[in-house]
Parts: sequence; C-alpha cells; structure tokens
Amino acid sequence: MADPTKDQTQLHEFFIQGLTSDGKQFRPSDWAERLCGAMSCFKPDAGRNAHLQYSPYVRPILLDGVRSVVVNEALREIEPLAYHFVVDFAKDNDLQIIDACLLPDGGTPPK
Repeated sequence: MADPTKDQTQLHEFFIQGLTSDGKQFRPSDWAERLCGAMSCFKPDAGRNAHLQYSPYVRPILLDGVRSVVVNEALREIEPLAYHFVVDFAKDNDLQIIDACLLPDGGTPPK
C-alpha cells in the first residue's frame, strides 16, 4: 500500500465538513468518528488490530469548530470502492466538500 506521508509534494486531500449545503449541522454529532471507524482497515500494514486506529487516508478533525473528515486522495488508488463510499456518503448527506491545500514548510495561510 502507498504511504500518504512519504511524498508530501504529491499529497492531495479534501475535507468533508459536517455542514449541509444550506449550513445546517449534520447529525449525529459523532458522524465523523463513525465514518472514520468504518474506514479504519484501509491503511498501510493493517493488521489484526487495525480497527483500533484510524486510517491515515480517512481521519476525523475539528475544522473551525465543525466536525469534519480529511480524506487523502491516495485512497482512490488503494481501494476505489472505499474512496467512492466516502465521497458518496458526503453527497448522499448533502455535506460540504472542500479541497485542502498544502502550504510550504513554515508557510502561513493568507489572511
């Protein structure tokens, strides 16, 4: 399996934000952890205890106070069905999808 941390220049991620297209909070409140838990087996060297850690390809975060999920596009190459499951989950639940951008080391986001 590919390691998403090896080549940062090729890394492409996007966020699934816990807000619907009309700005309403998505429920249940632990949806991100549930989704990431279901995807926990998709990671490099997934062993017997893979379910005890989140995948580096699909992980929960708090983005501006909103529960969200970061999806690494490397998942598309590793397991296309899993990638489409995550994307379809966002679309089916009318969740906002936001492209992530990488900043150079030491860079700061624009104000």
